[in-house]
Amino acid sequence: MLADSLDTIIEQAQFRAISNRFLQCTSFSYLLFIRNLLNNNGVWDSTNPIYNQFAMMAHFDFWQKPGNEVGFATLEESLRAIPRDYQLKNECCDIIDLYLNSLDIKEIPMDVGFPSALMMHARYTRDEILSAFGENQFDKKSSSREGVVEIKKLNCELLFVTLQKTEKKFSPTTLYQDYAISEFLFHWQTQNAARPDRGRGLSYVNHRNYGKKIILFVREKSSDEFGRAMGFVNVGPVNLESHCGSQPMNITWRLEEPIPPYLWNDAAKLAIA
Repeated sequence: MLADSLDTIIEQAQFRAISNRFLQCTSFSYLLFIRNLLNNNGVWDSTNPIYNQFAMMAHFDFWQKPGNEVGFATLEESLRAIPRDYQLKNECCDIIDLYLNSLDIKEIPMDVGFPSALMMHARYTRDEILSAFGENQFDKKSSSREGVVEIKKLNCELLFVTLQKTEKKFSPTTLYQDYAISEFLFHWQTQNAARPDRGRGLSYVNHRNYGKKIILFVREKSSDEFGRAMGFVNVGPVNLESHCGSQPMNITWRLEEPIPPYLWNDAAKLAIA
């Protein structure tokens, strides 16, 4: 990249990251990592697996593309480019500091059997979540847009739920019935092909026997009042409580932690509609 064009690209990347990504995230630990990354010239402790996940999250927050598509050979090169403009770096840090001071979210560590940078009850963008779980990689971005993402190498599955569904965003065949039954129970409807005696449906029924982690991410609606894609709250690991039906299956998940109060009104209202 030419120096002048790189400066322009960095400025645009910082603006997009602040306006469309960081302000959709409520994770104190991740935003603190971003601030420290900027103040440390884009360098982080690469021996720390959590920080490495944060670093990949940061790459996609700033660039939204694999490294080679932006002109970087390594993740280190990508992140070292971000703070090169001193004024922009300081402005970015000031905004993050103000946002950090306004956060009122109690993060809860998530035990899934492997290091995870994501904290329960914090809100993350989809790209941040996929980066933390290794689906977004430096040389390849995940193409998945489905509501379920199975990660076989980690023996886990991510469930992405949007509570307020509209036919403008969802087809009639994907208007699944998803809602909170209580603080610890969540009703989730599978994709239409799932059945309890085979395939993915059977893997839900037997997930504890297989040691498979099911992790639930919930957002109120697709877009916020400014038209930005809304982030997902990490509700955390869930375990099968009960199931009924087939194609689709109706599953009740038991949460390990109660659903956060700020999500409760939206998550529960469909249950009594």
